Amino acid sequence: MSEVSTATVDVGELTGPVRGPVSVPGDEGYDAGRSAFQTAAWHRPDVVVSATGPADVRAAVAFAASRGLPVAVQATGHGMPPAARGGLLVDTSRMTGVRVDPETGSAWLAAGVRWDQVIHEAAPYGLAPLSGSAGHVGAVSYTLGGGVGLLSRRYGYAADHVRAVEVVTPDARTRRVTAESEPDLFWALRGGRSNFGVVTGIEIDLLPVARLYGGGLYFAAHLIPEVLAAWRELTATAPEELGSSVAMIPFPDLDAVPAALRGRLLAHVRVAFLGTAARAERLLAPLRAIGPEPAGGLRDMPYRDSGSIHSEPPVPMPYHASHALLPELDDAALDAVLEVAGPDAPRPQIAELRHLGGAMARPPAVPNAVGHRNARYVASMLSAVDSSGLEAVRPLHRRFRAALEPRGLGSCLNFLYGERAGVEQVRTAYEPRDYRRLAELKARYDPDNLFRLNHNIPPA
Repeated sequence: MSEVSTATVDVGELTGPVRGPVSVPGDEGYDAGRSAFQTAAWHRPDVVVSATGPADVRAAVAFAASRGLPVAVQATGHGMPPAARGGLLVDTSRMTGVRVDPETGSAWLAAGVRWDQVIHEAAPYGLAPLSGSAGHVGAVSYTLGGGVGLLSRRYGYAADHVRAVEVVTPDARTRRVTAESEPDLFWALRGGRSNFGVVTGIEIDLLPVARLYGGGLYFAAHLIPEVLAAWRELTATAPEELGSSVAMIPFPDLDAVPAALRGRLLAHVRVAFLGTAARAERLLAPLRAIGPEPAGGLRDMPYRDSGSIHSEPPVPMPYHASHALLPELDDAALDAVLEVAGPDAPRPQIAELRHLGGAMARPPAVPNAVGHRNARYVASMLSAVDSSGLEAVRPLHRRFRAALEPRGLGSCLNFLYGERAGVEQVRTAYEPRDYRRLAELKARYDPDNLFRLNHNIPPA
């Protein structure tokens, strides 16, 4: 827990200026306001303000600042920091406006918008956002944390394509921040996320992408070592138009799982290719030769169907995760993945390797705080948390991290969850020079660290 409080907060001063629901522990709407996709540990604030727009956010921040209440912000709660007790939580999930401007190839997104909504609004114009693998993830937090998308090898991080940020700073003032108006704050927000205020909306680039060739190939458990080796060879020379990952998934034996996958450990190679089917199949021929399962498959698809590539479940769940950014994928890294998720693992967990590089390795047109652009892969492990609790999976995660971190570059903010998202872990998401600059800017814009119930960067 990052904060401990037993305060009783008088919210009478909020009921007038705030249009959305305001709740405290014991109120009927309290749990709805703090609910998150990650169900292992929710925030337990002293007060929740479910904002309907920037005016509600301004009132909430002014209220919190006047009482010394630390502030958290949450839209969907996918990539949660350590769970907080106390303070004020700004719930932005009701702020769902999207405006697409096809003339400028851009979109304005309110703070609670999810990617599937942006994809839907942009598609009629032959445009697409730099969205991630799951449409139910909040777009703003994802983008300001960096944003590794399906098309990022071709176009860069999502944070590289932000044109403007609307943010409420600790003085309860709304600022429209751009590279021209406040270059330092604009740099910090794109990568530093909620450390400098409550972001109420962002303007982003849309890309001229209407379709792609993609989907997934499934491989039986005994083929996993061969699949990992072939995928590593593929990514060593892959063009930037090819985004891919490979996940080892122990599918549960449940009716909700397709019959062909149910109760089996499988490797799932995910593909998003901005090119022709023929060229993609030439690149993927070595993987095809290994012998994928009949389930799954690749096809030409409109970008609005891109969420089907990873097919990540939209149901909230409790989980524990670890990851490392890697400059290369050596045998030791593959061995670490196989130990926790391969066919000989005593209790296989979900593990994934994502291919980075390409445009993500290049500096953006307007610099930002996103770190470790020299990373070529991210290796991650995720464990569902059941009735046996975190202790049942912690040893596996410790071994996974011990194998990868000595050869790793650091971490990615959007992959830091829960207890692994403390101050020292957050520091590893940045280059040392950039972290120092972020801490200095934090001291300028938020010297009291009002915004600390997050992936926190303390003021210098």
